Amino acid sequence: MKTFNRKGDKGETSLLRGMRVSKADARCEACGTIDEAVSCLGLAKGFCQAEVAGILHSLQQDLFVVAAELATPAGRVGEPAINARVVQPEMVQTLEDWIEDIEAKIAMPRAFVIPGECRGSAALDVARAVIRRAERRVVSLREAGQPVSQEVLSYLNRLADLAFALARYQDKVGDGDNPGH
Repeated sequence: MKTFNRKGDKGETSLLRGMRVSKADARCEACGTIDEAVSCLGLAKGFCQAEVAGILHSLQQDLFVVAAELATPAGRVGEPAINARVVQPEMVQTLEDWIEDIEAKIAMPRAFVIPGECRGSAALDVARAVIRRAERRVVSLREAGQPVSQEVLSYLNRLADLAFALARYQDKVGDGDNPGH
């Protein structure tokens, strides 16, 4: 497959099933911000302990599900020919379980945190900020009348909470000798 196809040269792109939209479309903005979050989690993965890096890899995979759901035309979400997976309540529950596990291991701060205690936590804090922006973009989509499932909103909200908790955990364990790979 070629890296370029020139189809986007006029400011349009394709959503799932080939529907063409402006690159300025709110769905593109939401999906693009999800893509940024995936990249930020990948960067963080390179600085974090193996335990945290494994969680981050799973989160990256989940965010592809989120983006695919957001890029699916209205009324077609969940159709096997489009995207077989959509965000499920169990995915949100997994995030909550990870947060509870972290909170059982370390005391969470009761005040604002200045990022940068270590490389891993700093990268996770950047990822958290991007995830919050993605959440705002998805809320804007929903407020504009676009179909957005409650599970997607819950997932992104909890994901940002998890990124915060993982950053604080990484602060405690440090970057270590294992860069996560």
